[in-house]
Amino acid sequence: MNDTFKKLVVALLVVGALGFLFYQLVSSGKLTFSLNPLPKIENPTQETRTLVKEENAIIDTVENSSPSVVAIGVTQRVINPFDPTALPRNRQSTIGTGFVASDNGVIVTNKHVVSDLQANYTVVTKDGKKLEVEKIYRDPNLDLALVKTKENGLHALKIGDSARLKVGQTVIAIGNALGRFSNTVTTGVVSGLGRSIGAGDPFGRQIEMLDDLIQTDAAINPGNSGGPLLNSAGEVIGVNVAVSESAQNIGFAIPINSVKATIDEFISTGKISRALLGVNYQIVTRDYAILNEIPQGAYIVDVVPGSAAEKAGIESGDIITKIDGKEVNTQNFISEFIRTKKPGDKVSIEVWKDNGDKGETKRVEATLQEANKE
Repeated sequence: MNDTFKKLVVALLVVGALGFLFYQLVSSGKLTFSLNPLPKIENPTQETRTLVKEENAIIDTVENSSPSVVAIGVTQRVINPFDPTALPRNRQSTIGTGFVASDNGVIVTNKHVVSDLQANYTVVTKDGKKLEVEKIYRDPNLDLALVKTKENGLHALKIGDSARLKVGQTVIAIGNALGRFSNTVTTGVVSGLGRSIGAGDPFGRQIEMLDDLIQTDAAINPGNSGGPLLNSAGEVIGVNVAVSESAQNIGFAIPINSVKATIDEFISTGKISRALLGVNYQIVTRDYAILNEIPQGAYIVDVVPGSAAEKAGIESGDIITKIDGKEVNTQNFISEFIRTKKPGDKVSIEVWKDNGDKGETKRVEATLQEANKE
């Protein structure tokens, strides 16, 4: 027997002995081992459950809120241009969205949705029931309208707190997209807060400046206007108002805190008393002010004839820098100051006037008027 064969026999005996010893230790429970080399997953469905939980929150919000979202329709007299002898006929079409704010029939929508004072508007619920419109209040400061119907027993949506919104927070929009697709649901996040935009009509003409808006990437299409922007708890935190036509996934909503007092007053008294200064303006940002060597504030685009502003000597081209000692800037808008006042209140206004040199600042006093009731 040569040396190589002896070494092989010895190796086999050693391996056999080690295998027998290993078997004895495992059998006696003195040695344990796992056949799975991968780390143990404590909860293999945790991620799936998280996703399902988020989806269920949205589904629950939509199911609970959709019955309180309504379509705003208008009745128009249509004449057939190809048949002059044909009689005019009425045609109803959906032009916007609203939501129930009280069980006694108050509907919230946008002012531009019901802007025609001569038109006949109707409110249609999700199940197709038509509600008779009793009166409409149109807010002069915001793109907001409150429609009083004669219906009782409606289910009002819960009003949230827009002051607690955070950028990145999930939001849900419900509305009648394009006036055709009722109760369309879109989701997204809060993209920004405190935005200021110029709202315009389809022909590109600017109608009014809107301040302190919520920006969202939840799709808001024509026809969604006036619908609710909801958080995942089903609370209304905004009123959908506009979409940017020059970009995608940029929509805007009026924070619910800006209109909450108006809604509450209308629900409790059936009317609104609002103060009016009488100016249309654009905010002068800090960077623009530095570049053009002018003060930061509100640049007056035009002044309403006979208004409190005109009587106080405020003119187009002026810049309002302070109201009652508080600075007017991208965080503090004129509309926010006036919204806290009542008709007849006096406000102290600092105005910068361009006199062709470096300009001068004057202090004037304006007595706020009652906003025109529509």
